[in-house]
Amino acid sequence: MGRHKELILLGILLALSAQGQPTAFKPEFAIGGSFGMGLSNVSFAPTIQQKQLLGYHAGVTFRWITENYLGLQAEVNLSQQGWSEAFNDPQYQYIRRLNYVDVPFLTHIHTKGQRLRLFVNLGPKLGFLLGESVTENVIASPPAADGSQANRTEQWTLPVKNKFAWGLCGGPGLELRTGIGIFQIEARYYYALGDIFANRRADVFPKSSSQVISARLSYLLHL
Repeated sequence: MGRHKELILLGILLALSAQGQPTAFKPEFAIGGSFGMGLSNVSFAPTIQQKQLLGYHAGVTFRWITENYLGLQAEVNLSQQGWSEAFNDPQYQYIRRLNYVDVPFLTHIHTKGQRLRLFVNLGPKLGFLLGESVTENVIASPPAADGSQANRTEQWTLPVKNKFAWGLCGGPGLELRTGIGIFQIEARYYYALGDIFANRRADVFPKSSSQVISARLSYLLHL
């Protein structure tokens, strides 16, 4: 009888020990798509007064969760950036849209959770200018000097010098994990470390770097 008690006690201790052990980590790979909107401008020096320009972005996301709370994420996106100038007289406008293919390489950090997770994506982003478009009514008949945009007009016809873009991006998000896939909502900020125009000492704009604040919705599937 005493031996039976010992075996029962040993079984209980083994069960409690197994429950106390952390669940084995399983790497996770997911692929999906995203769509969102962003507000962009270009940080010029000398300054050009601007309004935020609304643009769209969409793309494909690849994500590897490589260890607890940490993973890698790569994306290929099409995005609209650029700037919209501010004039005192609302009849005038100058809008320049720049269309990029973007490739962010991000570190994905997330909280623990079976269904709901908070996360942060951070990392560098590379881009290539595919094309541009201009909507304006000021080049042929410039507005009278009123101080609304520091009387600078060189940017209206200046060609983009650097088609390659690079910078840093990141932001927080919320993830819902369901039986039919992963749904995400995310905010992100991008700051370009390169300039769109030539930036030598003798050039018009020593600084012309893009900035974008965006929000996106994503859907991922486990593979």
